[in-house]
Amino acid sequence: MALSGFEGQVTGAVDKLSESIVGVSSMRLERRFFGIVPLEGQGSGIILDRKGLIVTNNHVIDGANQVHVSLKDGRTFTGEVVGSDEATDVAVIRVDASDLPAAELGDSEAVKVGQFVLAIGNALALPGGPTVSMGVLSAKGRPLPGSDFIFEGLLQTDAAVNPGNSGGPLADLDGRIIGITTLMIPYAQGMGFAIPINTVKRIAQEILQNGRVSRRWIGISGIDVSPQLARRYDLQAESGFLVAEVVPRSPAEHAGLRNGDVIVGADGSEVKHTKELLLAVSKAGAGGKVKLDINRMGRKGSVEVAPAEAPPVQSFGGR
Repeated sequence: MALSGFEGQVTGAVDKLSESIVGVSSMRLERRFFGIVPLEGQGSGIILDRKGLIVTNNHVIDGANQVHVSLKDGRTFTGEVVGSDEATDVAVIRVDASDLPAAELGDSEAVKVGQFVLAIGNALALPGGPTVSMGVLSAKGRPLPGSDFIFEGLLQTDAAVNPGNSGGPLADLDGRIIGITTLMIPYAQGMGFAIPINTVKRIAQEILQNGRVSRRWIGISGIDVSPQLARRYDLQAESGFLVAEVVPRSPAEHAGLRNGDVIVGADGSEVKHTKELLLAVSKAGAGGKVKLDINRMGRKGSVEVAPAEAPPVQSFGGR
């Protein structure tokens, strides 16, 4: 039976991607009251290049004593963890192989809300190779529910994301990877999240160059200001970043930032969204400072903050 144009596009994208998707299994030893027991986790990964570099989620390999990678053609390899970043949930693995089918990486900044996307991975770790689900890109730049300043903005999709999908691709219908799936919200329907592939590329490059990710931090959490939020709380600012919490003894506290301040500018550039504030902070090297323009209950002012090395973040479960 001949496939329609749309069906052919979907199956073509799946054919293009499926060879580049791997299964990632990890085993870690955990002490229980009756002794040490092995615990196994299952996830997915994406082949970055022909020489054996693979990207997956940090939470898939976190704390693992052993990592194994399985290809669609049946080959299996022992993987070496090159490095990982808890804050973005990205990890890079290397296997001793060559001529692997590398995936084509897209541009997550160019994707449009409402476009069709595919989630591919080893859902539920069932045998038979990667599984496919389809949906739309529901939103961009979403914060991780229940967490502040951990992720830089996620892609949200209603494509089915299940345990085992973690580390697998979210792709467009041309077979280009636009993100890697990271988690689902079990108490919500149609809410899966993926790390934008532009973030993944940047983090993976830093891991490969330096073995780790160095991130600057000022010690605040909060939310983007919308016109609705501004009216509700009489913020006297139509956009910016509303500071909800200042970490004690943090650079932000030392600089005089307070709960309720609205950050509207950073180093001369306007701050409308969290990512603009994060970018300004990340550009400050060791010993550098960032000038923040603030609106405090209608009064404008500025503070100078000296970002510090970010403390470790807690990873989350959900292989």
